[in-house]
This record gives sequence, structure tokens and C-alpha cells, in this order.
Amino acid sequence: MKYLITGSSGFIGYYLAKRLLADKNNVIIGIDNMNDYYDITLKESRKKELVAFSNYTFYQEDIANKAAIMTIFEQEKPDYVIHLAAQAGVRYSIDHPDTYIFSNIVGFYNILEACRHYPVKKLLFASSSSVYGANKKVPFATTDFVDHPVSLYAATKKSDELMAYAYSHLYQIPVTGLRFFTVYGPKGRPDMAYYSFTKNIIEGKPIKVFNHGDMYRDFTYIDDIIEGIMRILPLEVLPDESNTLYKIYNIGNNHPVQIMEFIKILEKHIGKEAEKIYLPMQAGDVYETYADITELTQDTGFAPKTSLEEGLDKFVGWYLDYYK
Repeated sequence: MKYLITGSSGFIGYYLAKRLLADKNNVIIGIDNMNDYYDITLKESRKKELVAFSNYTFYQEDIANKAAIMTIFEQEKPDYVIHLAAQAGVRYSIDHPDTYIFSNIVGFYNILEACRHYPVKKLLFASSSSVYGANKKVPFATTDFVDHPVSLYAATKKSDELMAYAYSHLYQIPVTGLRFFTVYGPKGRPDMAYYSFTKNIIEGKPIKVFNHGDMYRDFTYIDDIIEGIMRILPLEVLPDESNTLYKIYNIGNNHPVQIMEFIKILEKHIGKEAEKIYLPMQAGDVYETYADITELTQDTGFAPKTSLEEGLDKFVGWYLDYYK
């Protein structure tokens, strides 16, 4: 099979590509614009590992460039498309809205157009737990009302879901959306709290604790995310009541942890207490994320199982080794 992965040098894209490349019969096409939203050397190190595989082809292109994307699809004709490229970050979207429109809206539209003109067996795309906004009902289920995003990032992810549904309905494209919940692990994103907290604690710098630590996150280890994707990838997308081949899944740990508890676990594995600056809730943040994974487990037989204790131990071990 030929798999096209957008955002292939990103956190999730890298791990998924490595998993698929382990089967020599698979051909992987990676697309990434290698932007400098965070440390480019980390993206380069991920890319370097992937290009060493003979069954991997890499294109440094921006998904917002429609002509380039259409050309790649025309040349490669992928069987499956896993769309993970996006401008990430809730807080960054407050001050840099243009980037989110170009990447998350225009970029995804281009992927949908390419799948329309060069039909694929299936399109998987990354959504986010942020679409649930400040919903009070927990755990968050895919059937919940999600029309009140509290950040532009969340609004673009909800927009992606709507566009994907329309394209699936109009052009019979089998589509599955994946709402990821706070993904973490080695080689992760430096803009995420677990990463920046680790850096600051080790360097003796203070960490900013928003809402005075009274927030909960459903931290999901990268290996569980990849296993979830691999289980969902081969599933047939069954038509819904309007005969549309569209499905949404939550992929989360199903076990929210309070931020203060998360910090304690991190401090234990680093072997050093953090200096904390307590601040009010930031714009765009939500109080809690908590994934209802009933459908994921029913359809795939899989449920994430890596505890935060185990996951942070692996991350800190990697961090200390990577940064010497």
C-alpha cells in the first residue's frame, strides 16, 4: 500500500511513518513544510531518520500550495492519506491567526480537493479535543455538541470536520476524523507544557502554572496514539443516516490528571522541584479534557494503556539523553 502522510516530520507524523515503514511492502510519501514554529533541528532529526528508509519519499512543500499538492497526488496516487499537517497551538492562534487560516483551512481544503480528483481508499485527518470548547459534560463524546470553540485553533479544527463531512457526502470519499487528546512523549513538541516544564525545571527557571494548577488534561502517550491510528486505518467507513462515509473517533487516555499532579510526577522523574509562578486561566484554555473512548474500543478492541507515570518517565529519559 502507498500511504501519504502530511506533517511527516511532525511529532505524530514521524512516529506513524516509522510504524508504517517497518513493513517493507508499504510505500510512504511524506509532506512537510519544515516551518520554524518550534526548534527546526528537532524536525530535521525526525526527517533524517525517515529518509534513511528506502521505501520513504519526502516532499518539502506547504499544504497551502494547491498546485504543489495536486502535482504530488497526480505523481504518487496514494491509496491512503493521513492528514496530520496543521498549525498547532491554542495560545499561538490568538496572536497569529493568519497562519491558522492558511494551514488549517486552506491547506486542508487542498488535501480534500486532491482526494476528490485522485480518489483514495480512505482519508484520515487530525482533529483535536479542543473542538469540545468549554463543554461541562464529561467525558467528551463524539456525539456532543461542539459549536462553541474558545480559540481560533479549535474553530479551524471544527471547520475541518465540517469540510471533510461535506466532501465525503458530495464525492463519496471515505473519511475518518481523529480527535487527539494532549499527545506527549519523546521527540514531542517543545511548545507543549510537559516539554517546556521539563526544560525550565532542569535549567532552574520558573514554570508558569495557569489557573493556579486547577485544570485537568487527558494526557495520551504517543505509542497509544499510533496504535489507535493503526487500528482505525483498515476499518471500513460505514455510511451514516445520510449515506455519508464519515466517522469521528476520540483518541485519549480516558483518565484526566490535574495539572498539579502532573507537575509532581514530572518533578519526581527529573529529581528536582519546580519554581512555580501561579497565574489565572489564559484566554483560549479550557478547564478539563476527558475522552470518551467507547466507540474506539468497541470498533477496534483497543484502549490507551500508558499511565502518565510511565509516559513521563520515558520522556524525561529521552530528554536528558537528547540534550545531553
